[in-house]
Amino acid sequence: MKDSRIEPYQDNKQRDFEREEAYIRAKKKVEKIVGFYWHALWYVLVNIFIIFMIVRNMDADENFWSFRVFSTAFFWGIGLVFHFISVFGPNFLFGKQWEQRQIDKYMEEDKKRWE
Repeated sequence: MKDSRIEPYQDNKQRDFEREEAYIRAKKKVEKIVGFYWHALWYVLVNIFIIFMIVRNMDADENFWSFRVFSTAFFWGIGLVFHFISVFGPNFLFGKQWEQRQIDKYMEEDKKRWE
């Protein structure tokens, strides 16, 4: 009689599954990064066009550096910042690697001072 128990994954099947999951996570991360770069490109292009059109239609006595000229870029920029944070994370500039480099740097400086 054949044994009908469910066999656990063999090691190589488990590794294949883990590799496939890692590939899917990496692919999603790359898609998010590409999406952010497209968003940033459209932000620049559309805002250049909008600012150009506003300036083109301005009266001679109006001030170029008014909020009206840059309001779209300002509010859309806030959205772009949040998109950046969602893609790259809030610790993009001051993450754990940065902290470790700073700790190593200060420890090295301290070590030189006492030698």
